[in-house]
Amino acid sequence: MSAARNFRLAWRLARRDWRGGELGVLLVALVIAVAATAATQLFGDRLARTMVDHAAEFIAGDLTLASHRKIPPEWIEQSEILGLKHAASVEFPSVLMENDQILLGGIKAVSPAYPLRGELRTRAGEAADEKPARDIPQPGTVWVESRVLGTLGLTIGAPLTVGSAQFRIERLLTHEPDRRGDLYSLSPRVIMNLGDLPATRVIQPGSRVHYYDMFAGEDAAVGRFKTWLKPRLQRGDRLLDVHEDRPEVGTALNRADRYLGMTSVMVVLIAGVAIGMSARRYTERHSDTTALLKCMGAGKNDILAIYAFVLVSVGLPGTVLGSALGYLVQAGIARSVAGLLPHSLAQPGLEGLLTAPLMGLVVLAGFAIPPLPRLMRVPPLRVLRRDLGPTPPSVWLSLGFAILALGALLLRPARDPALVALILTGGAAALAGFRLCLGGILRLLPALLRRRPLIWRLGLHNLLRRRRLASFQIIGFGLAMAAMLISYIVQNELVSEWKRQLPDDAPNYFALNLQEAELDRFRHSLAAESIESGELYPIVRGRLVSVDGIDARKLAPKDSQAEAAIERDFSLTWSEVPPSGNRIVRGRWWSGVPQRVSVEEKLAAELGIRTGAQLTFDVAGARVEATVESIRSVRWDAMTPNFYMIFSPGSLQDQPRTYLTSFHVPPGRSAALNALVKAFPGITLLDVDALLKQFQSILQQVTLAVQVVLGFAVVAGFTVLFGAVHATAEERMREDALLRAIGAEAPLLKTSQWIEFASLGFLAGILAAACAELVGAVVFSRVMNLMPQAHPWLWLAAPCLGAMSVGLAGRWSVRRVVNTSPNDVLRDLS
Repeated sequence: MSAARNFRLAWRLARRDWRGGELGVLLVALVIAVAATAATQLFGDRLARTMVDHAAEFIAGDLTLASHRKIPPEWIEQSEILGLKHAASVEFPSVLMENDQILLGGIKAVSPAYPLRGELRTRAGEAADEKPARDIPQPGTVWVESRVLGTLGLTIGAPLTVGSAQFRIERLLTHEPDRRGDLYSLSPRVIMNLGDLPATRVIQPGSRVHYYDMFAGEDAAVGRFKTWLKPRLQRGDRLLDVHEDRPEVGTALNRADRYLGMTSVMVVLIAGVAIGMSARRYTERHSDTTALLKCMGAGKNDILAIYAFVLVSVGLPGTVLGSALGYLVQAGIARSVAGLLPHSLAQPGLEGLLTAPLMGLVVLAGFAIPPLPRLMRVPPLRVLRRDLGPTPPSVWLSLGFAILALGALLLRPARDPALVALILTGGAAALAGFRLCLGGILRLLPALLRRRPLIWRLGLHNLLRRRRLASFQIIGFGLAMAAMLISYIVQNELVSEWKRQLPDDAPNYFALNLQEAELDRFRHSLAAESIESGELYPIVRGRLVSVDGIDARKLAPKDSQAEAAIERDFSLTWSEVPPSGNRIVRGRWWSGVPQRVSVEEKLAAELGIRTGAQLTFDVAGARVEATVESIRSVRWDAMTPNFYMIFSPGSLQDQPRTYLTSFHVPPGRSAALNALVKAFPGITLLDVDALLKQFQSILQQVTLAVQVVLGFAVVAGFTVLFGAVHATAEERMREDALLRAIGAEAPLLKTSQWIEFASLGFLAGILAAACAELVGAVVFSRVMNLMPQAHPWLWLAAPCLGAMSVGLAGRWSVRRVVNTSPNDVLRDLS
């Protein structure tokens, strides 16, 4: 047959099927798939970009270059060519002396554009309200923290000398977005205009100074600039973004982004199952038409071309309608949750709008094309003998095509081929194991049913007579349920992890520079104010010099965390037990031997440090050696003191040290803090309450994102479940109509239908629990970087939920059998 004739036949067949409603279920399933994908992609992308933009305040830009030198002017020129904004800051320590008082301050000189993200906040006086700053300090003026005034006995408007220059104190600094955790940032802060820096004459050759250049702009432009900049970096230069520089925020963002991507794939998988079942129903109902076409001379390729065009006639309107519906749904959700977010949502991205239709077509091809070979095998003799049908399609062939389509979809959100392979392998292993078990269960059923009541034998007999169909349905329902369960348990664990990470009583103040003689008095002062102190850690400043005799600077990769760490002093400490949130991954904790050290896992990996390695430190000019006893993972995202290096007790006893602790002060207890500062004027009290509030705001957005996306998965799952059951119920309706014709009563049919569908759902629930546990373990360990969790309740809840949901959906789909005469049912289905 010619291509033109195939096209005309396909067009007539598609028109007839549209008028007759044959393609309705397939269209609905596709619209659900595309709409769910579009809504998830668009809303998830908007939330992700909003969270990243909000989190970028932590580094005052989208990308920050940290260095010990001024960057070349051509780097700034290149950023301007790409359309990026630029701001700069210079940070250094300086001794401040006023009124016979001395204070080591952290000086920060900023350019007029600072900050590119976030805002500075100041007060005009101690009792004045906090307000966002619209500019930076004017030349000749500085903004200072209240600790500077209290320690040096100054007031607003008083002069302050920095190096060789004198400035007027104009305002009190209350918040800066990119406050870091290094020595300069923890010291009482003074912010000045970058143009005044030369007049201070503080920075001389050999001075310890940090230069920060911040860039902000469109994501694509920032990415191109980052790619251009990386090969030009020198040792000591480091690119920072919120994911790496602020792990307490970056970890949450990374996990949320991966969850959004994973759940969008789960939604597509759920709808794909319905598309596959709908396509199977469509091919079964067109066996007679196909046989007639073959009698007229159509070959297998002609049949494939005709029905492929019919699928295209479904795919194009389905993707358009689904995309439009998904856009409206995400817009409605965004409007409804706008009041819950501290920042307005970013606008939908073009990529999300284009991705949803593409995914819809891929899903249609991957899940609807496999049943087409069934039509190609229909014999022409079926025109005369209705009992002749095509060879049933292989469940595994259909699953193979579906898995390939799913793998293609997974690559985009996962961005990790190894991860995709692990998820698909885990799911395939669970399916294969269940398929073997299912075959055994179905073979054992006849023996189990011999002495069962008639109603049970009638309900389960259908499963035995159509084992291939039953297997296909159980696997389909099981996959849909597994996708929902995986999304649910991962969402629960993520939210629980974030709550553990940031409890209501998380420390909001850190006390540094405590002297050993002050410890008892400091504890008593906190206790008198009913403030519970955290663990007290001794702090010894030291620099890592060598690893097994090799210079540590030669071991650190360029632009790495290790390079940044060894370029400054470590805060070395010792402890009898591992701190909370630390876990030994190699080696063991102390065995009572001094001069042992435990090293953080990532730093150890970048420097090639193993257990048994010999480390050498420079501590106040003295060499200290220690043997690596253990490698441990550290939860940098926890708002508690964390350390790269922890020594065994007795290792650093002879070194000069101060102490560090943290504690939580409830709102409205500022008087207690003032009394504490007066009683211990030498300590540095770091207020991280603003940081906690900013972090809580981001976690609020992250939690909302995963909960909304989970809602998409659940709604899509139950909608598709009813559609899938309806698409496979016609054969049962015909048989039940025959039973009614020979005298079966309505209660018997209703109960047997319930038993049949509930059994399908129960077995699908077992498969779902197995897949959720197996694939969930991979997701937890490889995607979310969390410890895999066992969920025993799944093995009870999933089968019960499956039996109830599939049972109800099945009963609803064949309800008209007991309400309509058998003759009408059989005539409608013929």
